[in-house]
Amino acid sequence: MPRTRIHNFSISLDGFATGEPQSLEAPFGHAGQRLHQWMFATRYWDPSGSAGVDDAFAQQFAPGIGAEIMGSNKFGPPDWQDDESWTGWWGEDPPFHTPVFVLTHRPRPALTMGGGTTFHFIEASPAEALAAAQEAADGLDVRIGGGPTVVRDFLSAGLVDHMHLVQVPILLGRGVRLWDGLEGIEESFEVESVTSPSGVVHLVFTRRTD
Repeated sequence: MPRTRIHNFSISLDGFATGEPQSLEAPFGHAGQRLHQWMFATRYWDPSGSAGVDDAFAQQFAPGIGAEIMGSNKFGPPDWQDDESWTGWWGEDPPFHTPVFVLTHRPRPALTMGGGTTFHFIEASPAEALAAAQEAADGLDVRIGGGPTVVRDFLSAGLVDHMHLVQVPILLGRGVRLWDGLEGIEESFEVESVTSPSGVVHLVFTRRTD
């Protein structure tokens, strides 16, 4: 059965997945790139990077994925919809290489990029978006790419089968928290943790089938 998966999703010790305010110059607000330094040091990100536990987890991002769903704030800075030339943060060849469904209240025509990535801009509930992504994925898994509000919505709807979180040892104090409103969500999952020498903790949530 195809699964709905989340990978390499970083949060701070106090549960924030992004800082504030988000802007063109600061996609993650005052958090900067601190939530993602663990990944930048891996061979997955940089051929000269390190192997080891962080790299092993990072490498699981793409295999078996046939489509992605992301929120509006992951695709661009506030009000990107007003700029018809905006094509995302990733240049001409985005790293997804699949159909990507961008959730927005202001849909626009699909955008085809290099490397097999096509962005589809839709207004839909989590269940509706997942149905569209599953059809496009053609039997492969669907990745929920974030940001935290989208991940929270899919968790609340019970639509996530596998989630890999990375708890980074920093405190942000403000921004957008992942866990708000999700009290007790862990009861629906088997949870495993792996500590890395880099200081991060990898948390793997696998939906219970019993």
